[in-house]
Amino acid sequence: MPNLVLSINNVTVRYLNNTLFTGLNFIVKKSEHWALIGESGSGKSALLHTIAGRFNISGGTVDHNFFDEFIKEHGHSETLLTYHKLVALVEPKHHFKNLSNTSDFYYQQRYNSSDSEDALTVEQYLESITPVPGKPVYWNYEKTTNLLQLDDLLQKQIIKLSNGETKRLMIAAALLKNPALLLLDSPLTGLDVQTRAAFNTIIDEIIASGITLIMATSPYEIPAAITHMAILKNGAIVQTLPKEQFNADLFLQDDKDEVDNQELKALLNESANKTPYQFIVKMNNVHIQYGEKVILDGINWQIIPGERWALLGPNGAGKSTLLSLINGDNPQAYANDIVLFDKKRGTGESIWDIKSKIGFVSPELHQYFPTDNSCLQVIESGYYDTLGLFRQSNKTKAETALRWMKALEIEKYARVLLKNVPASAQRLCLLARALIKNPDLLIFDEPCQGLDAHQQHYFKTLVDTICSMSNVTLIYVSHYQQEIPESVTKVLELTRIGTNKDELN
Repeated sequence: MPNLVLSINNVTVRYLNNTLFTGLNFIVKKSEHWALIGESGSGKSALLHTIAGRFNISGGTVDHNFFDEFIKEHGHSETLLTYHKLVALVEPKHHFKNLSNTSDFYYQQRYNSSDSEDALTVEQYLESITPVPGKPVYWNYEKTTNLLQLDDLLQKQIIKLSNGETKRLMIAAALLKNPALLLLDSPLTGLDVQTRAAFNTIIDEIIASGITLIMATSPYEIPAAITHMAILKNGAIVQTLPKEQFNADLFLQDDKDEVDNQELKALLNESANKTPYQFIVKMNNVHIQYGEKVILDGINWQIIPGERWALLGPNGAGKSTLLSLINGDNPQAYANDIVLFDKKRGTGESIWDIKSKIGFVSPELHQYFPTDNSCLQVIESGYYDTLGLFRQSNKTKAETALRWMKALEIEKYARVLLKNVPASAQRLCLLARALIKNPDLLIFDEPCQGLDAHQQHYFKTLVDTICSMSNVTLIYVSHYQQEIPESVTKVLELTRIGTNKDELN
């Protein structure tokens, strides 16, 4: 039909041994741009992957009208051309390859200057992308880098990008393919306030170029150019409607779930004997530089036990680098005046001594965390500060891991491999992994990324409860003011040039 872009009619969708959709129907017409909303695990990402042709489909029909129209309009001599070439999917995780054309990046690599040389620069990565042969090129290199504000990042290695910078690069890479259909999975995740504010303009320009947009997003972050909504629940599209008929307030859940204080207190008391420290962190005039690029300069920061800090700043301001100095991942700590847990870096303490006192979670850790352990094993690995469980499971520790899973409402995934659970459940597993050993310091770097409204509210309540029951020290990073727990009373804010902006007591 000439008015259709895509038509999915009564199909069953399977991935591995799981049936994701039964009797799925979804139609996109020309000039329509869709937002997919729903709770975590409702099927939003699965629907995007289905449209992109990543899953097995049986029964029913899928008509890729946009591809048929392209062939009719332009003709094509390339016999291997399929509709996949005209679809670009931007996922929450990247799939960058190194100079050896493999994906063998590891978490600490971004902080080791010699190892990170194995990564492409932003410029090299973008120049490696080719559009569909025979399709008119609207999104060229210059236009794309300008729109996504990548000009200042072109010589930076992709593995050294911040979470938000990586998201902008992934969208730019998708545009350079000049797709007919652009699929965005939670595109605003990880973007700072300024970039989110400009996102409407970015979407407007993308749509004006003739691209059809389908995106999974929060009901509270719907771009102005979206015309239609699809609401998903438990692996089904339960409602479709024009955007003007959608009321986000009706989508709010009544968050009455309360934290089990008695169970939480028992979990926190399991290792209650804490070593007294004068300083958790003490930094004096810290300077971090890679080549000619200064990341942090003149940073002075003291954290005493029991303080709860928010670490704020735009994408690229150096927040992740600053945290890497505390978490023992950045070798430049030895060239600076840094005291952690009353010991100066470089005076004999090992990285594992430091990590044993810290519970840590971040988008970068999620990106590089191995996914072939069960969720329960992932959480138990928090006792050993390893990326996965590489020893025989300990019965007592596994039981405690399961109790933490129940506290975070994810116990149903205990025996499921991490790679086979929704992204939100993966993040909650890593949060439980950070909490399980009751560390002296919790570092939560954008912990609510990918969580739905209920999960965010519940986790924020959990953090506040933990803080009220213990003397744990907290560093909390978020680009959303409403996500920051009430227990946070101090703020360190970085500017993009890497200097202290404000310290609020």
